[in-house]
Amino acid sequence: MTLNREEIEKIIPHRAPMLLVDRITSLTDEEASGELDVRADAMFVQGHFPGNPVMPAVFELEAIAQVGAVAILSRSEFRGKTAYYASIDKAKFRRMVRPGDILRMTVRLTKIRGAFAVAEGAAYVGDELAAQAEIKCAVSE
Repeated sequence: MTLNREEIEKIIPHRAPMLLVDRITSLTDEEASGELDVRADAMFVQGHFPGNPVMPAVFELEAIAQVGAVAILSRSEFRGKTAYYASIDKAKFRRMVRPGDILRMTVRLTKIRGAFAVAEGAAYVGDELAAQAEIKCAVSE
């Protein structure tokens, strides 16, 4: 299953400029993949850093989390709800992400207990790992 931004907005509450997923390229009950075209005019690039633009690492984690939110909130028991960060663990950053890059995020749900979920996520530019983390969230109204 693939989704465009309009379809993503029907699942998660994020909107521009904080929607950091341009398309979902695959989606199952346990996994999701998506992409972000990192644009030079993105609000997070404008001042980070002038003359040497780099996507902030926290925005890489947010992009991963949003793909995870699509996976979680697509499940019938969580439709229409919101996923909130509970924790971010084991975060590592391996490569800078720059305007012109396509950031590809992959997320695998590893545990769901009630309204609590754990996921392993990663972000890549091409085949190079840019960021990875374990993300925990709570789903609520």
